[in-house]
Amino acid sequence: MEKIQQKLRSKKIKHIFFVVLVAVIVCWVIFRFATIASENSRFVFNASRSMIQVGAPVETMTVRNTYGTLYEPLSVKNNRAYVSAERASKLRVGQKVKGGKITYVSNNIDLNTGMYLVRTSGVSDGLHFAEFTTKGIFVPLYAISNNSVLVVQDGIAVARNVKIARQDSENAYIASGLLNGEIVILSKVHAGDKVKVSK
Repeated sequence: MEKIQQKLRSKKIKHIFFVVLVAVIVCWVIFRFATIASENSRFVFNASRSMIQVGAPVETMTVRNTYGTLYEPLSVKNNRAYVSAERASKLRVGQKVKGGKITYVSNNIDLNTGMYLVRTSGVSDGLHFAEFTTKGIFVPLYAISNNSVLVVQDGIAVARNVKIARQDSENAYIASGLLNGEIVILSKVHAGDKVKVSK
């Protein structure tokens, strides 16, 4: 009995016991990782795989030929405002401005200010917006990049060139390039990507 106890206490036995223990732990860790990987491949949602198979979920809008309004800022004082040439081209006599309307848009630059004079009637002092209302197709500016939008065709994002007639800080009035009823993508994807339209 004493000999058995001495053998169990020897360095050789301790070394063998340690090696066996380490081997068991390593095998158990490998087994757990293999099991987890197997479960992930079968049951866990994989975003990349889903996008390839089903398509990236995207927010969209169906464009309609309908009435919409764009807003041009106008800082009025004593029923007068001064605007740049580009902004003057967007303003017309009769356009509504909060509580009143535009009565005059100068064709000539004011030499004192380097701007174009716009006169209003019935408009209080302060920053207001001249309204431009028309019937057509309107798209949010963030959906437009380099004068093109992405539309959904057979589950694929397809780039479509558009011509912008005019715009404000949020929306654009599209003169051509989109048809009534087409689905425009509002999410960030690339042309050629497979997409899934969110309901």
